[in-house]
Amino acid sequence: MSSDVQVRVLTGAALDAALDDVARLRMAVFRDWPYLYEGTLEYERVYLRNYQTSENSVLVGAFDGDDLIGASTGAPMEDHAGEFSAAFSGTGLALEDIFYCAESVLLPEYRGRGLGHAFFDARETHARALGRARSAFCSVVRPEDHPARPAGYRTLDAFWRGRGYAPLPGAVAQFSWTDVGDSYDSRKPLQFWIRDL
Repeated sequence: MSSDVQVRVLTGAALDAALDDVARLRMAVFRDWPYLYEGTLEYERVYLRNYQTSENSVLVGAFDGDDLIGASTGAPMEDHAGEFSAAFSGTGLALEDIFYCAESVLLPEYRGRGLGHAFFDARETHARALGRARSAFCSVVRPEDHPARPAGYRTLDAFWRGRGYAPLPGAVAQFSWTDVGDSYDSRKPLQFWIRDL
C-alpha cells in the first residue's frame, strides 16, 4: 500500500469511468455499521447516474496508484432525491442555497490520514464556486441498543462538528434500503447536518 494517495476531482469521462468502482466502494463501506446496506451493483449504477446528469455535481476520488480507495460525492440539493429535499420544508432554508455533500466512502486501512478532510475541502470549494451559501449532509440514526452496533463504536460527530457542522433541528429525511441479513427494504431516519460556507 502506497503512502502517496492522490485526491482528484473527477469530471466528464474520468467521472464516468470511475462510477463502477465508486459503486463497489459504496457497497463495501456501507455494508458496515451504521448503514448495514445490502446493495446491488444494478441499484448503484442507477443511483450514481445522478452524478452524470447533474450539471453541477462533483465526484472526488482518492487513488492509491491506479486503485480508487475512496470517493466522495456532492450535488446541488435540488438535484438530489426528493426524500432528502423534503426534509427541509419548514426550516425556512432555500434548497437553491444548499449544496448536498452526499457521501464519503473510504476503505478502512486508509482512514486516519486526513482524507476525510480532503473530501470535505474539495466539495465545499466546489459549493462556494457555485455560489452556495450552505453545505449539508445527512447521517443515518440507529438506536443505541441496536443488536448490530459494535462494542466501542464511536460516531463521527466530533469530526463533523470540528468542520463546523451541526444537526439541523427537524431536518430528518426518511430513506429505504435493505439491511444486511434482511430480504426487504425498511425506512430509516437520516439526520441532516449543516454549516454556512
